[in-house]
Amino acid sequence: MTGFLLFIILMGWLISRYFQSPVVLYFAVGFSFLTSIGSYWFSDKIVLAMTKSQPIKEEDNRELYHIVENLCIASGLPMPKIYIMPEAQPNAFATGRNEEKAVVVVTAGLLQKLNKSELEGVIAHELSHIKNKDMLLQTVVVIMAGVIVILSDFILRASRYGAFRGSDDRDSRASAIFAALALIAAILAPIAATLIQLAISRKREFLADASGALLTRYPEGLAMALEKISSDISPMRRASNSTAHLFISSPFKGKQAVSFFTKIFSTHPPLQERVTALRGLKI
Repeated sequence: MTGFLLFIILMGWLISRYFQSPVVLYFAVGFSFLTSIGSYWFSDKIVLAMTKSQPIKEEDNRELYHIVENLCIASGLPMPKIYIMPEAQPNAFATGRNEEKAVVVVTAGLLQKLNKSELEGVIAHELSHIKNKDMLLQTVVVIMAGVIVILSDFILRASRYGAFRGSDDRDSRASAIFAALALIAAILAPIAATLIQLAISRKREFLADASGALLTRYPEGLAMALEKISSDISPMRRASNSTAHLFISSPFKGKQAVSFFTKIFSTHPPLQERVTALRGLKI
């Protein structure tokens, strides 16, 4: 979060210093804030529509309903809406803007392939995301990343149309230095913002694992669930980059790699690291 703020301040300072006006920065921040808040407000409806998830009631799946209900009582959370995603791949995610509007989604494959203790571990993980306010945090992160991308795009477009070529009254060495710094920041900042965003997402997965294990008092249940999920090769028909970070495990089966370069651009930490961390917990 500090890194994001420093990037925004640096890029805003470069733009205002070169153009001698902070108006562009104010506009970029306001525009990104409004669009991101709008997405946050309707995020649950958008994601549910994208994944074709369908709501269920208690009579549709009593075991699942009672697992969610019991864990909500234990964690002090209100009962979320429960949806099932028609996919053979075992997976799950939570969405919604707050605890009162939360939604827990599980795939049909998850219900078919996991036993009760494993299913409890997965549900506890998703409820932990809700309890830890990860949806709110991710929205703030998206806003900050959006500001950086908009500022970067503005600088690159301005350079394309000659805004950095200078004029008679500003054609100086200092002006050229600020122009060069602004262009370098415009190219590198979105990459850095993406890495920070992904790093935060990975940290929240570790935290949700630990919080979920504390809730069930049985880390092995979630550890075994993650092993089953990682070994399952069923593809997800509706997997997309825009929703991949929501799932308990990346829905892109067969596309994971173990290289350092791939890890830093991943929305999830390696499953084996998560399993090792869970089995190392002392509860």
